[in-house]
Amino acid sequence: MNRWGITIPFIGRTMIEAKGLIADLPSLGYTDVWSAEVSGGDGFTPLALTADWAPEARLGTAIIPVYTRGPGLLAMSAAAIADIAPGRFVLGIGSSSPAIVERWNAGEFAKPYARTRDTLRFLRAALAGEKVTEAYETFEVKGFRLERAPAIPPKIVLAALRPGMLRLAAREADGVITNWLSPDDVRKVRAEIGPDVELIARLFVCVSEDVEKVRERARWMLASYLTVPVYAAFHDWLGRGEALRPMHEAWTAGDRKAALKAIPDEVVDALVVHGDAATCRAKIEQYVANGLDTPVLAPVPVDDTPIDEVVRALAPGGS
Repeated sequence: MNRWGITIPFIGRTMIEAKGLIADLPSLGYTDVWSAEVSGGDGFTPLALTADWAPEARLGTAIIPVYTRGPGLLAMSAAAIADIAPGRFVLGIGSSSPAIVERWNAGEFAKPYARTRDTLRFLRAALAGEKVTEAYETFEVKGFRLERAPAIPPKIVLAALRPGMLRLAAREADGVITNWLSPDDVRKVRAEIGPDVELIARLFVCVSEDVEKVRERARWMLASYLTVPVYAAFHDWLGRGEALRPMHEAWTAGDRKAALKAIPDEVVDALVVHGDAATCRAKIEQYVANGLDTPVLAPVPVDDTPIDEVVRALAPGGS
């Protein structure tokens, strides 16, 4: 059976308001529950609650930035979740973006590849209960040891977009997390990491047959991501550089409306799953057929359909 994940918290619902729905996820066919950490809730608290409410589910972070917590605090946070959900927690880490790291968290977004690699290596040792004294390229740790190392250290997966980070994840981590790609793009990513590395991707899903409304909402989401340098480079590598050039030029010129209008319909339709629930599930299955191991659905509301109905409709088999 393929894995089938969902993103929490749900848009428009607090965790407490969604308790019943989250508890139902395993019975609906969802194997995984993944959190994110951008500007909403933190990445760990929703998983701590879900560990109790849905004890069958695998839990994951997609992702925790490697810059916004010190290495020791990151290890402690991960150990806490691994302790309450032994054997079913996956720690997803990544470099994040300059906006999140520098503008929102007063950090320095420097040497993202090296910082991610160094954090991965530190966490491997720390979560195994080792005392860590090490001068890494991007930080130094002296004498850190977890007071309570998890009985089962969590798997660690890396957020990766282009060949360098993808290959690092394939060599040293337990899997790859990626984002904003089409079913066809999965093949290119899979070619970089080989057949045996778990590939996880968050897929933004709009259950709606109002194509124009979906595209309007999706363009805002795409522009906010694809104008970030790391995502711009990712889509250059995927072959969308020319298609997205007018958007980038308008965005750089400060004309947001023109930038949104310049995103081609075919790009929107390739990167955002939309249609009725059956159509959405069929497209998600295309991702899986092309080499995605773990789709992590992120339902995006475009009308007044209750999130409970959307989550149930997107479950395997359309529960």
